[in-house]
Amino acid sequence: MIMTKVIVLFEGYAKELDDGKMNANCSCTLIKGEKLIIVDTMTAWDKDKIINGLSENGLIPDDINIVICTHGHADHIGNNNLFTNAEFHMIGTCIYKGTIFSELKDGKNSPDNKEVSIFGKDVEVIATPGHTHDDVSIIVKTKIDGTNVKVGIVGDLFEREEDIEDMSIWKSLGMSNLYEKQIENRLKIINCVDYIIPGHGPMFKLTENMKKKVLADSQFQVD
Repeated sequence: MIMTKVIVLFEGYAKELDDGKMNANCSCTLIKGEKLIIVDTMTAWDKDKIINGLSENGLIPDDINIVICTHGHADHIGNNNLFTNAEFHMIGTCIYKGTIFSELKDGKNSPDNKEVSIFGKDVEVIATPGHTHDDVSIIVKTKIDGTNVKVGIVGDLFEREEDIEDMSIWKSLGMSNLYEKQIENRLKIINCVDYIIPGHGPMFKLTENMKKKVLADSQFQVD
């Protein structure tokens, strides 16, 4: 039996500069299981970083079966064209390979943002709009330190660990008309995973205090 592994190839970051601009790049994650999956492909200037990261894990871009983009911002899709053998899952329920496009028709995707798709027994993709209208998150069953856990790869639904305590971090980078939706889906994620790989920070383990804070945020309307 293949044990599904989650490997962070690159930890995302985001730093505000003095001129009001941002220096930012996204987390890039490899899932090794029944399928070889890349989640978010960084900026167009990161080709060598991804190739080197794959090489360290005994892989080349042509080995990748599936590319999943948590949303369509430029720092999350910049090297999609490295993976010409892969099937792409991005922008909500859109699937494409080469010039062939389709929508998921498995009866699970729906306008109310319920489950989207499953890629093998350990990998699930769900719609989690909030940062944008079309965000998805990937839930992976794996082991960390010998313990069965679930890891959520969530794009910018969570910018980084600190945005649990300080809501202004994710609010300043999101869409004001989607604040309530983002809070709703942040709560959904923390109720079903043990670890989070955020869009712009290192992976972190959820604590009970973190869960209580996200729950508290969900119980009042965001201004």
